[in-house]
Amino acid sequence: MSSTLQQLLIPTCGGGPEPPRNKVTVVGVGQVGMACAVSILLRELADELALVDVMEDKLKGELMDLQHGSLFLKTSKIVADKDYSVTANSRVVVLTAGVRQREGESRLDLVQRNVDIFKRVVPQIVTYSPDCVILVVSNPVDVLTYVTWKLSGLPRRRVLGSGTNLDSARFRFLMAERLGVHPSGFHGWVLGEHGDTSVPVWSGANVAGVGLRALNPDAGTDADPENWKETHKMVVDSAYEVIKLKGYTNWAIGLSVAELTESVVRNLNRIHPVSTVVQGMYGIAEEVYLSLPCVLNGGGVASVVRVSLSHDEAARLQASGNASRLRGYKKTIELT
Repeated sequence: MSSTLQQLLIPTCGGGPEPPRNKVTVVGVGQVGMACAVSILLRELADELALVDVMEDKLKGELMDLQHGSLFLKTSKIVADKDYSVTANSRVVVLTAGVRQREGESRLDLVQRNVDIFKRVVPQIVTYSPDCVILVVSNPVDVLTYVTWKLSGLPRRRVLGSGTNLDSARFRFLMAERLGVHPSGFHGWVLGEHGDTSVPVWSGANVAGVGLRALNPDAGTDADPENWKETHKMVVDSAYEVIKLKGYTNWAIGLSVAELTESVVRNLNRIHPVSTVVQGMYGIAEEVYLSLPCVLNGGGVASVVRVSLSHDEAARLQASGNASRLRGYKKTIELT
């Protein structure tokens, strides 16, 4: 309720506050969630930002800290609550919630614990924001994006995972550093499963349209005397190295998520390697989520680019899609 001073100072003209048009919610205020939130705020992508977490004290502290910086932001409203009603009418929901692996715990057990969290979270997201696009960041991202899709009941185009967008960014940085150019000057994709079985597309890697293999046909292969293949190994090992050094990764994934959010919020039709349903593509028979170059716009994944892959790359992508752990998770996890 407005005060007398407010009424005297700022009389209304008969209108009330307008509902948000580009509301973004971040679920989970851990290191990754807050890096996503700050990156989204600094990119000026939301007219309202909502934060949700079960840890009420940390949630309130993060909210206050961000609100105190409102003067320096162009997001007029930042809210937070453990109740999902605070997320109502979100255009994009970034899902970073989840638990870390315990000592001695199998990867499958970790997946099931995160699935149990998602069973509580996802239905509430959809209840309050039935028209949203859900961007899953929690790991293992490909499996949990599939889980989110099944739990949400949303069309598959509106449920995507951050996938290999960060893997590709790491690849471009490492290759560009070695070539002596800015990362935007090197063009290359990493596709497939986020992580160990990801597939670098050496056949399409280029600088200013000049393909690396036009100059070095063995680039990225075991026969390459310059061992460019080592760069992809560094991509795969990157997260482990950062975690070893600082305990977690957060800034790069936060920046990556902000980039994806921008493509949706601003309806840009930009192409990103994100996790989507790939059944029927490249010989992949399973209904699994993997990363391929996708056109992102206001409705989520508008289309998937059919990349021309070498025989070896296509075989590796198919192997990534049919990886036993992805298929095993689907058969073992309990969604009900």
